[in-house]
Amino acid sequence: MTNKTLIEKVSAFKTAENLKSADIYPFFRPLESDQDTEVIIGGKRVLMFGSNSYLGLTNHPDVKEAGKKAIDKYGSGCAGSRFLNGTLDLHIELEEALAQFVGKEAALVFSTGYQVNVGVLSALGGRTDYIFSDELNHACIIDGARLSFSKLYKYGHSDMAHLEKLLSNVPYEAFKIIATDGVFSMEGDISKLDEIAALAKKYNASIFLDDAHSLGVLGPAGQGTAAHYNITHKVDLIMGTFSKSLASIGGFIAADKVIIEYLKHHARSLIFSASITPAATASALAALSVLKNDPQRIEKLWANTNYALEAFKKAGFDIGLSESPIIPIFVRDNE
Repeated sequence: MTNKTLIEKVSAFKTAENLKSADIYPFFRPLESDQDTEVIIGGKRVLMFGSNSYLGLTNHPDVKEAGKKAIDKYGSGCAGSRFLNGTLDLHIELEEALAQFVGKEAALVFSTGYQVNVGVLSALGGRTDYIFSDELNHACIIDGARLSFSKLYKYGHSDMAHLEKLLSNVPYEAFKIIATDGVFSMEGDISKLDEIAALAKKYNASIFLDDAHSLGVLGPAGQGTAAHYNITHKVDLIMGTFSKSLASIGGFIAADKVIIEYLKHHARSLIFSASITPAATASALAALSVLKNDPQRIEKLWANTNYALEAFKKAGFDIGLSESPIIPIFVRDNE
């Protein structure tokens, strides 16, 4: 019989029940079709405005075929951690392609993007170290910082004066990481990475860049935020995911070889988790190839984005400071 105290604890949560009773519960709605511009929910075909498939590659024939072939060759799973028996030659091929694409010496592939941030930040930080995080960074950055036991300082959203004030109060020689989203996942604005890089140099800090929503979106060929600002050499760690532009599941960190080698042996979310599946790996690799060879997809994405941004504004919607394909609509109150 389930512990009574446990039941009492979880039963106190009534928000979801109340929303369901009011027939306005928006979460966990099952899709009955593939991920496209239109999907089927509850037997009805509806427009999809909430997808992260920025380049529309989830149904690309090359991406799907690569996944199928990988299952035929490697099986459905890897049956182990990357640290032991779970590394395939396909993983290495993807890592090399990603490193080359974003302009770093090496890369390391994880099973999810969340695992990248949690694993990397917790491996690099320690009790005597400092992590500075934008207050609107993704939750996995915050979780990784907390797990590192570093001293965590949040600065106001894109507030460079606040960030500098915090940095100035920390010993110059101390190990410091400034962590930031490239494109902020809820607001859609782009980080002031060029200004962050200047502060990092001034105060002897490293930069951790979460490019989950920037890969395939920003930069001359979709390489991300650092390429957008032409400062890839100034960013120490570039993180990305496969669940957005690359139409799969998984994530990676790209950096100098010596950093990647360290993370291979210290990132707990990599070492103690099963590796990314063959199909997901092959699909991400195929999507990256499409991205590199079909730049018109990015042009189309931005044509659609700019049209939508202007159309929402003209229609009177409050979309905040969005300047990317992430376009929030702010209601501001419950009335």
